[in-house]
Order: sequence, then C-alpha cells, then structure tokens
Amino acid sequence: MKKILKILCIFVVIVTCNCSRVLELTDKFSEIRKDGGHWLVMFYAPWCGHCKRLEPIWGHIAQSLYKTNIRVAKIDCTRFTGLAKEFGVSGFPTIKFFKVDQDFTYSGDRTKDDIVNFALRMSSPPVQDITRPDSFANIKNSNNVFFLYVGVQEGALWDTYLQNAIKLQANAFFYATNVDIASQHITIEEHPSALVCKESSCYFYTVDGDADVDHMNNTLNRWINEERFETFPKISRGNIHDILHTKKYVVIAIVEENKLQQISPEMLEFRDMVESVIRKNRDKYHKHFQFGWIGSPELANSIAMTVLPLPYLLVLNSTTNHHHIPEDEPTQLTVEALSIFLEQIYNQSVPAYGGNSFPVRLYRTYFEARTSIGDMWKGNPVLTTVLFGLPLGFLSLILYSICCQDILDADEEDEETEPLLQHEKKE
Repeated sequence: MKKILKILCIFVVIVTCNCSRVLELTDKFSEIRKDGGHWLVMFYAPWCGHCKRLEPIWGHIAQSLYKTNIRVAKIDCTRFTGLAKEFGVSGFPTIKFFKVDQDFTYSGDRTKDDIVNFALRMSSPPVQDITRPDSFANIKNSNNVFFLYVGVQEGALWDTYLQNAIKLQANAFFYATNVDIASQHITIEEHPSALVCKESSCYFYTVDGDADVDHMNNTLNRWINEERFETFPKISRGNIHDILHTKKYVVIAIVEENKLQQISPEMLEFRDMVESVIRKNRDKYHKHFQFGWIGSPELANSIAMTVLPLPYLLVLNSTTNHHHIPEDEPTQLTVEALSIFLEQIYNQSVPAYGGNSFPVRLYRTYFEARTSIGDMWKGNPVLTTVLFGLPLGFLSLILYSICCQDILDADEEDEETEPLLQHEKKE
C-alpha cells in the first residue's frame, strides 16, 4: 500500500511540474514580448475539443523545452479576444512562435516531437554552424532530414542557400560546415556544395556552371521543397498542404490505424509493397512522384469524395488537385502493376477525377459536412438531434408563418364578409 501511495505521489508531482511550466498569459503579452526572448504560445478556447486533446501534449512540450531559452505558454482567447485579433488567430488551437519583432505560425502535425523541433529551429540561427565532427554525427542521428552547406561561406551558392534557409526555417533544419569536418562523414566531390542528408543517405543539389543568381535561387528553392520530406512519410491533415508544395504526384497508400497506431497484417503488407517501389527505384520516380501513406481513411475519403475500401491506393496531382485510382483491386496490386500505373499517370493516359472546379469544391464541402454530421450521429445521436433538430424546428415555424400568412389573412376576411352576406340576404 505504501508503494502504491508513493507511486501516486510521484505521478502527481510530475503532472504538477509539467503543468506549472506552461505559463498562462494575459493581454499584457503584447508588451512583454517586446522585452525580448523566445515564446512558443498556444492560442486556445476552453470549449475546443482539439485544444483539450493538445493540452497534455503541451505540458510535455514545456517539459522538453524547460532548459532552453524558449518559454512555453498559452492564451485563453475567450478572455483576451483582443490578443487573438491582434495576432490574426481565426481557429483553435493556433500555435505561434514569437521573437522580438516577428511571429511564425506552426502548420505541422500536433505531436510533441514535431512542435519541439519547430521551436528549436525558430530559436536558432537560420543556418547553424557545425564546428566539431562529433556534432555532425549527433545531428545525423537525431534528424531524419536536414540540409547542409559545405565550403567557404561566401559566393552565389552560399548567399542563395542562406536566403532559402531564412525563408524556410520553419520547415527544415539548415546547417553549414567546412570540408574537413564533412569529409569525415560523407564523400565530398566538389565544394562549395549543398546537399540533403536523408535517412542515412546524402543527395547533392546540382546547378549549371553558368547559371545566374535568380536561376540558382529558383532551382534551389524548388529542390529544397522537393527534398524536405522523408522518402515515405506519414501524411496527415497537418502536413498534406506542405507536401503539395512539392508540385509532384503524391502516391498515397491508404490504410487504417487503430487507437494504438497499429495496422493489420494485410494492410501492412500492402503499405510495405508501395514503399518498396520508391525505396528500390528512387532515381526513376523521385523527380516526379512523392510517396507516402495515410493512417486515417477520413482524409483520403475527403480527397476522393467517397468512402474508399481499405487498403487502397490513390495518386494526387499536387498542381491540379485531380486524383487517380487504379483499376486493379488494391489487394491484387503488384509492384509491376503499380509501376505501369505510375507511368500511365505521368503520360496522362489514365482517367483523372476531382480537381478545383466550382462544382467539385461545392460537392467536396457537401461531402465533408455530411461525413461530419454522420460521425456526430454515431458518437452522440441525442446531442446531434438537439443541435440540428431545434434550429430546423424553429426554421420550419418561421417558414410556415411566412408562407401561410396569406391563407390565414384570407380566412379572417372570409369570416368577416360572411355575416355581411347573411345580413344582405335578410334585407
């Protein structure tokens, strides 16, 4: 019994510490931030379900950043509406990183690691110098994807690299080092050079020797956007818009995770098959296709505007928002059949669905609304009936009173004229 009480006491202390490290801000924050320092702030509303789910994660984020120069805080936007308006907060929760005269909105997944990495990137210089060989090894072990400049920090390539690092600091880690340190870990054929280190491999940015600065800036920016994702990332509502910036065809293996983020063996086999295509044929597909997988069928259903069977394959054109689906049954889809299907997509010889036309956007809005209401009904039919039944009932009464007003007036007139007619007959 004493051991149990001791464990409970430790648990309470840990929870209390986590909560106490999240600062609750007031409307004086506008003045406080001008004094300097770095702030990671969650703008929330107490009634927001997404905010409630983020609350325990926010405590762990505060714990992880406790020994850094980043202060983790939150603001109740129902009490301090002026702050929400001042910082352009239109939805909850909104996560922002504040420097003295700048603020940056976080748009990625709401996981502890992703948010912590975002805060660490924004609190550091846009390009961080690697001055020791062991630091390079630590960075490789802790980051699946990061960009690296090797060479003397001057010239057109360095200026372009620095400019893009400033622009894309919120999305990726950028480092710089000299040739001696880099050569201990990777093979450097020429310098200066820019490369991406991704999952234990390195891929170099190539530029024409006679390219001007504007051309180099455009091509380097496009290359960074193409390379800043893992080879086969998990796609979610938090990162899909960033992935669409690659301007590639996005090949999505659709499976379903349970609450423990586990996948059935059948679906796992299908996902692994799709992943093997890009792993074994990166040189062939990487330039035009970004592979990934979805563990939430609702997101895929929203793209396709229908309820898809599982597992399934969907290819999304990130430029036009059209999508393609294979004719073969997904469970019967082979590596060879998938390769043929991708070639047909690239040659534009397969049907395309969806797009950005007004009727499609209108139907997508209707589909998502219908799906949301259906999910609400499954979760709590009584509450759904109250939320939608009462407004519809009042609307029906209003329409009835408007439409039937003439009929009621006519009945009253008939009642008034009938005695007159009877009186005239008597006379």
